[in-house]
Amino acid sequence: MEVEGMEDEGPSSQSELPQSEGDFCVKILNTDVQSERQASLLLESSAPVENVFVDKKAVDKLTEGLLSHYLPDLQSSKRALQELTQNQLILLDTLDQEVTKFRECNALLDLNSLFTEAKVYHNKLVNIRKEMIMLHEKTTKLKKRSLKLQQQKQKEALEKEQQREKELERERQLIAKPAKRT
Repeated sequence: MEVEGMEDEGPSSQSELPQSEGDFCVKILNTDVQSERQASLLLESSAPVENVFVDKKAVDKLTEGLLSHYLPDLQSSKRALQELTQNQLILLDTLDQEVTKFRECNALLDLNSLFTEAKVYHNKLVNIRKEMIMLHEKTTKLKKRSLKLQQQKQKEALEKEQQREKELERERQLIAKPAKRT
């Protein structure tokens, strides 16, 4: 493969994400080749231009060596990232469960305050009911008493009226009557 014959991959090709570890290693290799090419271009600018041919087998062996050097680390990094991602998902689920527990706890606190408030109002209602029963009993007693007093006054009034009628009758009887002549 010729160094000069390779097309220059622009920055857009370098920003593409590799699909697998092999692609990633090829990108790294291409980046290394590009940096070597830039260094050789600097040398070429000061030295006469020469065509350099590289054996394809040598390139393949270099690529294989580079891959064998970087690939195990990349695979272990990939496994570590997958494990971290899995652990992160587990942590997110656990955190979500804890948030749910806190919400339920807050709901229970609200529920407890509602029950406490309900007890207070229930006690107030019981007290009001007792007072109403007591007032009802008092009014019933007062009504009975007023009825008795009314009956007693009526009885006294009747007795006075009867007494007055008796006195009037007695006075009528006491009034002298002229005698009848026969």
